[in-house]
Amino acid sequence: MGAQGSRSRWLAFASVVAALTIAVASSDAAQARAKSKHEARPRAIHGPSYHPPYAAIVIDDKSGAVLHDVSANEPRHPASLTKIMTLYLLFEQLEAGTLKLDTVLPVSTRASLQNPTKLGLKPNQTIKVEEAILGLVTKSANDAAVVVAEAISGSEEEFAARMTRKARALGMSGTTYVNASGLPAEAQITTARDQAMLGRAIQHRFPVYYQYFSTPTFRYKGAEMRNHNHLLGNVKGVDGIKTGYTEASGYNLTSSARRDDKHIVAVVLGGTSNGARDARMRQLIEEHIIRAALVRTVPVVAEINDGTDEESPPVLAVAPAASKPDAMGEGDAGAAEGKAEAVPLPRPRVLAATAEENGSKQAANTKSRTRAARLTAKASTSSTPQAVYTLTQSQTRNLDRKPGSFSY
Repeated sequence: MGAQGSRSRWLAFASVVAALTIAVASSDAAQARAKSKHEARPRAIHGPSYHPPYAAIVIDDKSGAVLHDVSANEPRHPASLTKIMTLYLLFEQLEAGTLKLDTVLPVSTRASLQNPTKLGLKPNQTIKVEEAILGLVTKSANDAAVVVAEAISGSEEEFAARMTRKARALGMSGTTYVNASGLPAEAQITTARDQAMLGRAIQHRFPVYYQYFSTPTFRYKGAEMRNHNHLLGNVKGVDGIKTGYTEASGYNLTSSARRDDKHIVAVVLGGTSNGARDARMRQLIEEHIIRAALVRTVPVVAEINDGTDEESPPVLAVAPAASKPDAMGEGDAGAAEGKAEAVPLPRPRVLAATAEENGSKQAANTKSRTRAARLTAKASTSSTPQAVYTLTQSQTRNLDRKPGSFSY
């Protein structure tokens, strides 16, 4: 009887242990699935020896003066700063009317297979142009970049060649593109000076479309994408534009800031972390914007072509003037300067202000694009309107910036 009772107790104990083991294993598996489902994009973990090559520049947009320069002409990897040029070429298509904001773009298998960060697009799915833009400026979506490249040039390789030609037309002599996203590629190089040039050019040429860079969040397929640019809404006067990261490049950032009629564009390449890069950019803005000019004394950045690029006729780099209709569209070029209120902006409005005589034609061209006008407030009836930026305070709270986040 004693032996039988002991055996029964042992069996009962073994059953309890087995049940607990199964429960724990099930719990671990469930937690692993949940973590996999909700886990944020991969985070880089760097030790104290991580020191990507650093470079920086600050340019006064109105005078063209270089206010700060560290290795600004040295070759660096752009990472997702690449997407600024991708968007430049997309904005050209919108300006020309070749594409519209609601144009539906097909997603190829190649686009869907891009490494993170991305929207998670699937083969044979479609995405609207405006959704692609928002995915690029907030999530820094690599799949969306390839969708745009293939839609414009047929292949990412052809689009990259087009990007490089455009870089040359803008005077970016130290930049070569081999992909549309900025994902790691040894041959994809740039300089801090070139990126500052591009950061100025895109807002000079496309003052309306440029405002997408100030988008704080974007909801796609039920998921909310937060802008990787932590300075938006947190540093006075910052209105864009783009972050970037790869292991080789380090943490990159191009910023544009306007205060008290002053405007600077700054670039930091090779930060050791998001926080270190952002802190350095804050420092550069605070130190140098006070030295910026109040009045424009140099022409806006424009393209110079030698006529060999069949995609666009020659354009002279002159002071703001209404551009003639061409393959690149007409329009917003040169209508970039005016008064900007120095308050945070998640989604700026474009208003009218007294400006140079030639501004009126450009503003009229801008108004004719009804889809693009969704980004703007109603213009005043001034006889010489020119697009300028004013900053609203709506949607600037609770941006919930997560430390350590990065983009490719």
